Amino acid sequence: MKQLKAQYKKILLDYILNQNESNLYIGQNLIKQLIQKNVTPEDVIGIHKQAIEEIYEDLPESISHAYDFLIELMVHFGLKVKEHQFLLLKQEEMRIEMDIAAKIQNLLLETTIPTPELLDIGMVSIPKRKMNGDYVHFLHDDENYLGVAVTDVVGKGVPAALCMSMVKYGLDTLGYANSNPSYVLEVLNKIIEKSVDDSMFVSLFYGRYNLNNDIFTWASAGHEPALYYRAKENIFYDLESKGLLLGILPEFKYIQHDVKLEKDDFLVLMTDGVTDFRKLEEFDSRGYIKQLAVSYSRLSAQQMCEEIYKDLERLQDFNLDDDFTIVIIKK
Repeated sequence: MKQLKAQYKKILLDYILNQNESNLYIGQNLIKQLIQKNVTPEDVIGIHKQAIEEIYEDLPESISHAYDFLIELMVHFGLKVKEHQFLLLKQEEMRIEMDIAAKIQNLLLETTIPTPELLDIGMVSIPKRKMNGDYVHFLHDDENYLGVAVTDVVGKGVPAALCMSMVKYGLDTLGYANSNPSYVLEVLNKIIEKSVDDSMFVSLFYGRYNLNNDIFTWASAGHEPALYYRAKENIFYDLESKGLLLGILPEFKYIQHDVKLEKDDFLVLMTDGVTDFRKLEEFDSRGYIKQLAVSYSRLSAQQMCEEIYKDLERLQDFNLDDDFTIVIIKK
């Protein structure tokens, strides 16, 4: 350290006398040495203070006190810099972990849109953050039935993703598309009640489409009501069903309902992220979605989903308030 102090004093004196770029360059190289030797910012100021006092023997005492003040500030500054660097490191670690978790979630919850004859199905599911709190699950036995579940976990991040995996596990254990929606919800309700923390809430809309007679049967666990468009009448009906959120009462009985689809009819299944317009007070979001759906009804189901998403995204200045999931099934 003694040699470094003497070296610093010589470089400083040369700069005071000449004030040229070469002296600055030499000083910058010295700083590299100080960093390698783990010299703190306050120690550098201390070295500078000592060099000034030796160069100017008649330096006023007030200037010396000013340097002491700067040293104290630098001690606090150094601590804050280290704290900031630590937080940045932890933030980067969390970002990497979230990226990995999001990839795992995408693999675990990956779903394939079925293509049964005489039905056209489309889907768009966009998470607000990296982890998606919405989930769509299809069951299709290739002959008689198509099952579809649209799920929304109240919550975000890894806890919601783990809860969603539990929902998928429950749906996979059922395994058959011909199960009654009321039975599906009752099974999932018991699984969620036993396996998920009380702070997590799960809403789910489950529908079963009979491919032989075009009857759609549905039940809901506190989920956003689906829409049914009857082309012959050019009118929408809300597919409501008053059922509790999953996991609240283990023995709750869910009620199912039926509707028959005819040519050009379609269903719109969605999460509340599609209808929740918090920035637009007194806005009839469901009415607006109905208008959009009719205006795009000549497109394919997938194109309808994509165009509705684009419209609603623009309406909210490209900053959606929640996860966005919409499924359209056209007859």
